[in-house]
Amino acid sequence: MPSKSMIILDTLSDAVPALFDQAQSSLANHRKNCVALHKLHTQAAAITRYAKNGTREKLVGEKTFGDIFIDMLSRVLVVKKGTQAADRVVRFVGEYIKFSLDKVATTSDLPEEEDESPASRFALRLVKWLLQGFVAKDKTVRYRSVSLVEVLLSHLGQLDEDTYSSLRAALTERIRDKEPYIRAHAVAALSKLMGAEDASELQDGESSILESLLDSMCYDPAADVRRAALLHIPLTPSTLPTLLTRTRDADPLIRKLVFTLLRPPVPSASPAKKAPAGTSVPPLTHPRELTLEQRERAVRDGLGDREDGVRVAAGRMVGAWFDVVCAEAGEGVVRGLEGFLKLFDAVVPDGLGVAEDALRCLFVTRSDVLDGMNLDAQFWDDITPESALIARIFHAYCLDNNGEAQMEAANIPVVTAMAFHIQTACNNLLDAIEELEDAGLRGELAGSAEDHKDKSLGKLEESIIERAFIVAELLRLAARRDYSDEIGRRKVFAVVREMLAHDFLPESLIEPCMDVLRETAPDERELIRIVVEIVSTLRDDGESNDIEGTQTQSLAGGSLETTHSTVRSVSLRRTKQPHEMTPEEHDRADMIDIRCLAICTAMLSRVNGDFDENSTLEGVLTDLILPAVKRREMALRERGLVSLGLCCLIAKNMAMSSFQLFLNQVQSAPEELKIKVLQVVFDMLMVYEQELLRRSDRLAENIIAFLLQTLELEDSQVVQALLCVGISKLMLNGLITDKRVLAALVLAYVSPATAENQELRQCLAYFLPAYCYSSAANQDRMRSIFLTTYSLVTDVHAELEDGQEMISPHQFGVLFTDWTDPQMAVRTEAPGDRSMDVHVNLAIDILVAVYSAETSDAVATAGEAIPPDRARTPQPPHTQHSPLESPRRDPRRCLTSKGAGAVQGTLHKAVRETA
Repeated sequence: MPSKSMIILDTLSDAVPALFDQAQSSLANHRKNCVALHKLHTQAAAITRYAKNGTREKLVGEKTFGDIFIDMLSRVLVVKKGTQAADRVVRFVGEYIKFSLDKVATTSDLPEEEDESPASRFALRLVKWLLQGFVAKDKTVRYRSVSLVEVLLSHLGQLDEDTYSSLRAALTERIRDKEPYIRAHAVAALSKLMGAEDASELQDGESSILESLLDSMCYDPAADVRRAALLHIPLTPSTLPTLLTRTRDADPLIRKLVFTLLRPPVPSASPAKKAPAGTSVPPLTHPRELTLEQRERAVRDGLGDREDGVRVAAGRMVGAWFDVVCAEAGEGVVRGLEGFLKLFDAVVPDGLGVAEDALRCLFVTRSDVLDGMNLDAQFWDDITPESALIARIFHAYCLDNNGEAQMEAANIPVVTAMAFHIQTACNNLLDAIEELEDAGLRGELAGSAEDHKDKSLGKLEESIIERAFIVAELLRLAARRDYSDEIGRRKVFAVVREMLAHDFLPESLIEPCMDVLRETAPDERELIRIVVEIVSTLRDDGESNDIEGTQTQSLAGGSLETTHSTVRSVSLRRTKQPHEMTPEEHDRADMIDIRCLAICTAMLSRVNGDFDENSTLEGVLTDLILPAVKRREMALRERGLVSLGLCCLIAKNMAMSSFQLFLNQVQSAPEELKIKVLQVVFDMLMVYEQELLRRSDRLAENIIAFLLQTLELEDSQVVQALLCVGISKLMLNGLITDKRVLAALVLAYVSPATAENQELRQCLAYFLPAYCYSSAANQDRMRSIFLTTYSLVTDVHAELEDGQEMISPHQFGVLFTDWTDPQMAVRTEAPGDRSMDVHVNLAIDILVAVYSAETSDAVATAGEAIPPDRARTPQPPHTQHSPLESPRRDPRRCLTSKGAGAVQGTLHKAVRETA
């Protein structure tokens, strides 16, 4: 009669497969099957035999159970991915390992016994056996082996050194497997070994597990692998910078996941927020775990994403940040918003845009924030940069979304009260500026310690920046108020007018002041008159005792007068000529001129009336703007040219006589001035298209050649991008139809010389398809330049140097095929419309070129660039040939034979004749 142990071993061969059979059919019976399997495992583990020498005990039962279990599991390894029965078995194996190890932990008093328990030995045996499948040729076996190891590592405790080293090496190799789904599971499994890694034991040049995961997250071509790495990388100060690069990932799900990880748990929620599915990495607990730059980047990238789902996830992140900060403040919605805005540096321009977007996001997504707004008197008395921004954005949001009732409930002050708030804020600013001047003077006289002096001056400068920000926000709020209240309008008008006339008003406040002045002035003529009067006052040489006394009294009192100024007819010309001034007087005069030019620029950019209808502008032009244009000092000349350009936009005769002046400045000006001048040139071309581009073909030809020559010779990336933007606008509006210009833009788009100029590439990436799809004529124009541009691109691609990047000629041909697709163009119902023949004509051009005896080898291969599935039925031959045949091969050349000097030599005469 067989012994009891033999009976138990014999039943294993039937009992274990039966449990596997049940496990593969349903998830509901896994718990019951784990209990039954553990009972069999325990019974088998109790069966042992001694070796023949009697010195060593053999674990016969454990070996038999393991052999049968592995035999069942080996049948799963060959089942392809996606089979539910196999997936259930894998899950069952993981649940059983967890169940058996937990059972040992609860029944054993000594933790060390877990290392020698049957469950731990069985788990380690499974891991070592599965490692053999990592190098299998069958990708299914590799996938099942890696996924099973990932499941087992989630439940295993400490590993011995040999097993850990083997696992680490094998998984590191698998994260470079050619199958993406295998790499994804290898990344997840490798992350579970990260806690046991000792950086001191790594060899020289060997990457740590964390570095391998970060590398997979950033550079793996498969989105699933990058997502798996993102889910298993801990959020630490060292990993957050790399993790935030995924806010620009190509896959929207990854971008969405980043903002989910950056969303802290809601403080009021009783249960702790769980990590996203598929990861054990906890999310962020507080937004201040991110640096200021990282917080601003997360909000900027998230709320500015093109995908709705990503923007929603970013909005939830912003809402969670607000909840965390509001819970800390505990003093209502407004105080919570102030604390929330302190997460950003709203005082600087970059941070201001982020703070505005975050506030608008809260107003859109959180009705409780809108309902809780209460801007009481205490709010305005204790106004801070954050509270000023809150008031302005809340007011703008209510105006844009018909929220008059919400504004009334929030106690937005009337315009008269707003004038007093602006005046008080401006007086505080002027007091701080005066204090800074006095502190600097006292420091020089007393000779105080440099450290203490710099520290005190730094605090004063910071205070001035904050107070100037408050004034700017109040002015922006006032620019959108309703001025039907005449008393309030006059009060605001008087306050802002006196602010502009003050010497110490920061230049950054001139633009907001001018916006308010435009809204409160009776008409445009009165606005111009007031500005000219302010400029006249500022340019006074200060020799008049009464004016000097008034200015001193205003500064000493630190306040603004709000009474109406008397109307003066003061000439802008100074009583002293420059050669009569002392160096100090000359420097002060230049400072005042710079300020006056800034005021004039702000005013001229906001008026639309004709120059001749406002005679008061003549004095500004003659005595201020034109002398500044002639100055050698860059600051004065730049502002003078900008002001002159704005005058030209409202004075046609002046524009025709000054156009050559701006072109002359382009050739020799430094980058900053060249940018300003080119902006003026393109504005004039847009405004006076009839006079400059349509009336005379010779003049238009010279202007186009000048622009192409400038684009060809320019080295500055910013100027190159500006030229492309301006030329693209002219072409989209139909003001330029020259094929040379289109060819130059196409070549600039693909040239290796512009590979680093992202602004230029982004502009042309939008312009080229938009231009082609806007009309069939534009598509035909694009078709006509294909052979020439393709030949140049082919030659340049063949001569690429190391490190240069450029698309292949085949990809270039695919681009042209897409741009000239007639199905993408706007259709017209005109009789005899031949717009559908563009692809046919392109194919004919290529065939004619291929069989031409004079065709280069590059053009002869052009037919290979056209995808076969885009070919269409041939039509009668198209006899139009491209006029752009040229021996030039440099893609930065703009396909024009005229130099800048020759262009300028004839342009001035042509402009005068046209005018």
